[in-house]
Amino acid sequence: MTAYTREEKDWLEREWAFRAWGRAGLLSTDDYRQVLAWEADAVPMDVVVAALNAFFDRRETRAKPRTFVALKHLDRDVAKTMKLRESLLRAGPAMDSGKEWAQVKAPLREDPAAKAAFLAWQRLQASAPSPEAAGYLAHHDQEREARATLLGLAEAALGPAAEAMREELRQRLEASDMKEGGLVWRRAWNHHWARLVASAWNLPLGGA
Repeated sequence: MTAYTREEKDWLEREWAFRAWGRAGLLSTDDYRQVLAWEADAVPMDVVVAALNAFFDRRETRAKPRTFVALKHLDRDVAKTMKLRESLLRAGPAMDSGKEWAQVKAPLREDPAAKAAFLAWQRLQASAPSPEAAGYLAHHDQEREARATLLGLAEAALGPAAEAMREELRQRLEASDMKEGGLVWRRAWNHHWARLVASAWNLPLGGA
């Protein structure tokens, strides 16, 4: 069992309210039971949030989405993301990342530094040990650093357009009653900013 930290649970609660209602909100008793089930199954919190994004991104494309939503509706996406991670682990460093990089928009696609950063991040992601392994935390830190390097290059390539994107995100988070500068704000900001930057370049970051 992998215990979620208080910060991770707060992050999920805020993300759920943000995507489901567009404002602040609390998890229901049934929703919290689902969180405990994922925790007992050692599902990493970033997998849960990636599944949340996949669910709501898909929901937004439907003409008549269901009005009632609950965390149990994410379980299929959680299982799919976990299987994808297992596949990446089996593929190892030999996986073909070139095809994924080909979908990135120019001029970032032609930036050799950005491509090298992407491939380095992909290799680390594919070779991640299991959460129970002794070197898991150190490897996880390396993966996060590689991802941050890639996103930094992608952000820099946005130029002046980045400031307007930042202001829009700031307004959206404020509308959800997140306290600017707090732990949940910073985590939500980093998460959604990465999604915005990746979307701008069609950069394949999975659930981001």
